[in-house]
Amino acid sequence: MLYFQLVIMAGTVMLAYYFEYTDTFNVHVQGFFCYDNAYTKPYHGPETSSAVPPVILYAVVCGLPLLLITAIESVLFLLQYVSEDLDNREKIIVMGDCCYLNPLVRRTFRFLGVYVFGLFSTDIFVNTGQVVTGNLSPHFLTVCKPNYTALGCMQTARFINQKGVCTGNEDDIMRARKSFPSKEAALSVYAALYTAMYITLTVKAKGTKLAKPVLSLGLICLAFLTGINRVVEYRNHWCDVIAGFIIGGAIAVFMVLGVVQNFKGKTLLNEIPPEERVVGSVPMMGQPRIMDNTMEKYIASQNSNTFAEVT
Repeated sequence: MLYFQLVIMAGTVMLAYYFEYTDTFNVHVQGFFCYDNAYTKPYHGPETSSAVPPVILYAVVCGLPLLLITAIESVLFLLQYVSEDLDNREKIIVMGDCCYLNPLVRRTFRFLGVYVFGLFSTDIFVNTGQVVTGNLSPHFLTVCKPNYTALGCMQTARFINQKGVCTGNEDDIMRARKSFPSKEAALSVYAALYTAMYITLTVKAKGTKLAKPVLSLGLICLAFLTGINRVVEYRNHWCDVIAGFIIGGAIAVFMVLGVVQNFKGKTLLNEIPPEERVVGSVPMMGQPRIMDNTMEKYIASQNSNTFAEVT
């Protein structure tokens, strides 16, 4: 099953790659009305000039959950390490037929693997919606720069539904045709909600009743501000951002509830199967004692039978 899961993960990554960096899937060309005020908002430059550029967004979405989950799992393992009697326990567990993994590594890989799979799934869902709908961004006509005179829009508001009417930069036009749903809103909410649920459901230490909600709500607030920024900079409509929030939140909840079961399970050190524990965990002096007890019972029964025959 491990190899089967790796194949699924590789297929998900490849599909996300084809959506992002190739022209395999053509974007639907949606029409527009001349001088439509919904698409004539100012253009604030490429994505790199945004208040939340893609480099920062992807670094936080990929790096922050990785660091938090790894750090929390390490602390939990160390706390159990010093509180349990480990002299008679084996530090490894069997994973499949060939691999031996520390329980810390196993749990961390499981939670992070599910997170990464959900992250790529969110990206695929969003890219599919953008390719299928082809919804125009608020600044579409600003970057499209259509020739209204040639299109006959000087006297009546006509609906333009033909290709090749734009005279602006092709890359800017293509990005402006992929507005619904908002990818930035979906990825940010997915990362924030998954990490917040992990912190809330995993950390059980005393004195964290306020620290956990503060950290969790802070992450969700950052995701919310990311979506607000997309609307303020006229890169997405409100409906695009809300749809992104719904997609990212739904996938995060599904991953937590349906895949990792609320991050529940045995504690790190209790995941070691009984048959894998060291035999020395049972005191060696106790084993001959079992034989002695058996021998004493046998001698006593023989003595009682002899006494019965004499009488």
